[in-house]
Amino acid sequence: MKLDILAIGAHPDDVELSCAGVLAKEQSRGKKTGVLDLTRGELGTRGTAEIRDQEAADAAKILKLSARENIALADGFFENNRESQLRIIEIIRKYRPEIVLCNAIDDRHIDHGRGSKLASDACFLSGLKKIETSLDGKPQEAWRPKNVYHYIQWKNLQPDVVVDITGFIDQKMEAVMAYSSQFYDPSKGEDNTPISSKNFQESIKYRARDLGRLIGTDYAEGFTVERYPAVDSIFDLI
Repeated sequence: MKLDILAIGAHPDDVELSCAGVLAKEQSRGKKTGVLDLTRGELGTRGTAEIRDQEAADAAKILKLSARENIALADGFFENNRESQLRIIEIIRKYRPEIVLCNAIDDRHIDHGRGSKLASDACFLSGLKKIETSLDGKPQEAWRPKNVYHYIQWKNLQPDVVVDITGFIDQKMEAVMAYSSQFYDPSKGEDNTPISSKNFQESIKYRARDLGRLIGTDYAEGFTVERYPAVDSIFDLI
């Protein structure tokens, strides 16, 4: 199966928190979307890897993803090395996405910046035909996505591109809240974490609202780029 967009996250819920609106919007337009989780989030203070596996599956249904995979690298300890790069290259060549969305280039959690560089490097290397990989015993062809964009996470990085997601904020929030083990629930007496507060839950929506305000829409998501964004016509800008 070929995907139009593959979103890559260091942890289950990274994608939902940061770019679920874009995935939902493009899926509604007939694009095929997918997610690759690098780890199972096993070091998370709340919940377990097994719980997050189920939450990720529930979120995938909400976003109507065409594919979701997890390559189970070591949460907190994965490295940007040949072994990890090859695991991601196999997924990129399997789904041949036009666009890859990946972690913020700099963020509070060390896995985010590291995952960002790992995914970006794998996207480049995937286009080199002398790197050999296989799927189900058959050689894979080289494939390089046309564009790699980095979504914004904990830190308020200045976006290079802002995408209108008006009409899809409710679907995004439903996908986020599929991870009930991770986010605000006053009925649970579990350990508090930076993302389990009511303030953080509300910040997801008000960040999208603020980015929307800045471009004249109701809600938006922001991305940083690796090369100049380009349009065919100046009128393509909204």
